[in-house]
Amino acid sequence: MNQENKKILVTGSAGFIGFYLSKALLNLGYKVIGLDNINDYYDINLKYNRLKELGINREEAEEFNFLAQSSIEENFKFIRLNLEDRENLPQLFKKQNFDYVVNLAAQAGVRYSLENPMAYVDSNLVGFVNILECCRHNNIKHFVYASSSSVYGENEKIPFSENDQVDHPVSLYAATKKANELMAHTYSHLYHLPTSGLRFFTVYGPWGRPDMAPMLFVDAITNNREIKVFNNGEMSRDFTFIEDIVQGIIITLHHPCNKNIAYQLFNIGNGSPVSLMYFIECIENSLGVKAKKNMLPMQPGDVPRTWADTTSLNQLGYRSTTPIEEGIQQFVEWFKGYYKK
Repeated sequence: MNQENKKILVTGSAGFIGFYLSKALLNLGYKVIGLDNINDYYDINLKYNRLKELGINREEAEEFNFLAQSSIEENFKFIRLNLEDRENLPQLFKKQNFDYVVNLAAQAGVRYSLENPMAYVDSNLVGFVNILECCRHNNIKHFVYASSSSVYGENEKIPFSENDQVDHPVSLYAATKKANELMAHTYSHLYHLPTSGLRFFTVYGPWGRPDMAPMLFVDAITNNREIKVFNNGEMSRDFTFIEDIVQGIIITLHHPCNKNIAYQLFNIGNGSPVSLMYFIECIENSLGVKAKKNMLPMQPGDVPRTWADTTSLNQLGYRSTTPIEEGIQQFVEWFKGYYKK
């Protein structure tokens, strides 16, 4: 695919995955417009600092509906906008004439969905339909969007396959992601919009989210606090390094399904789960400090294990190559530098 002069909208570009994806697409020669509402679900300074790495001035980024030009990347611009904005999002599509859209913007977090369900309705449901409508009316060649491994719920069959039944979500967050897949299927069927849903499995790495286990654990251990170990440590996760995730997104972007089928789903994971206790051990080794562990029962909405069957994406050339030990080391080094530990 010739990327020259191809224009792509990346929503959630101040977020963890969106930040990395924007950088990777710029390196491939795309013109990228990043969009984010910079909500305060977690530390907004981290979001603004990611944008700063992309050359976006904070004062300009703080203003809603202003298209800011990067000072270091001539092919990158950023706009602060809510997905559910039915006036300004369609206008952005009309003005910019995008070729592709990657939708990573969403209200994140499984546990937060128990406390603040309406945030998920606004962003993950209303916002998602709004962006589908914009894609439909503006001749978008391929719409790629973030789903989640959480759609598998308490799936007993392992590893999790895209062909498994996912009708029993155990959190509202998971339910909204399943709804996104159904909505995308409808638009592919009715309007022949090529859509690809990506079920991400526990993404980690430098610049990661503060509400995720790596940041929570490293922060607690370096500050001599206990870490909370749920289900008494009897959990495993398919931890996937951020650069492997981005490789999977770009491979998917370059492989839209044909107009007759127009709809596809892929797992993006490491393909081999890591026990929570070994994950903690890797952090301890990287920090050279033993963790104080507070063993706790399972939390509502959580699942005991995740494990991705990545066969479908492997057939397109995807490989997850970063071992957990190396990925954690990179994360810890970034953490120490960023937080000056």
